[in-house]
Amino acid sequence: MRTALVTGGGTGIGRACSLSLHRAGRAVAISYRRSSDDAEAAVAEIEADGGRAIAVAADVTDDAAVTAMVADVRGRLGPVEVLVNNAGATIPLPLDDLDGASDDVWQQLLAVNLMAPWYCARAAADDLRAAEDGVVVNIGSIAGLTGSGSSLPYAVSKSALHGLTRSLARALAPVRVNEVAPGLVMTRWWAGNEERGRQLATKALIDRETTPEDVARAVLGLVESRAMTGQTVVVDGGQTL
Repeated sequence: MRTALVTGGGTGIGRACSLSLHRAGRAVAISYRRSSDDAEAAVAEIEADGGRAIAVAADVTDDAAVTAMVADVRGRLGPVEVLVNNAGATIPLPLDDLDGASDDVWQQLLAVNLMAPWYCARAAADDLRAAEDGVVVNIGSIAGLTGSGSSLPYAVSKSALHGLTRSLARALAPVRVNEVAPGLVMTRWWAGNEERGRQLATKALIDRETTPEDVARAVLGLVESRAMTGQTVVVDGGQTL
């Protein structure tokens, strides 16, 4: 059974990816930093469905912690053959609030949205290269394509992730490295701002909200599409058209 590691895999898009990969026949390691109850609940759901899963606590912005996490997953489930870099963060700021985009905000968002995927890919590189079809899927955002979003540092950090995806596709080949860039998805990030989120979602061409499961289907498609690498797949219901 191939092993998949999903960072931030207990909630929202990450949880949907964890369940989707399980249903496709993979053992799943679900990493979390604070959401232990959610991660354990996802593990319990997978196990109740006859699958194998573990929850692993790790700060993915800490290089040493990531190395230890991958070693732990390897020891308990086997080598990491599928890596989904889903963990992410934002700090909402008006795009023109240049003073609010402090060094601390930049460092926090670059650490989670750019450096964490880099640390995870590097830590799992030997496992991925040894696999028959090692795969990395990064979860980006249309903010990285449009330059707009919840804050300027967030949009730039996701744009940098697009670049990392393409460069890793070259550096890790024949390991395949791709990215899914969702539009607005109503996850817990929008808690308390659901109405504003739904108003923004009306810009999509398709008359329905994009769900975590929609994104997970795209992730699974990239995992299983053996001719695709270095690509960014937009899942936004036509929001950016």
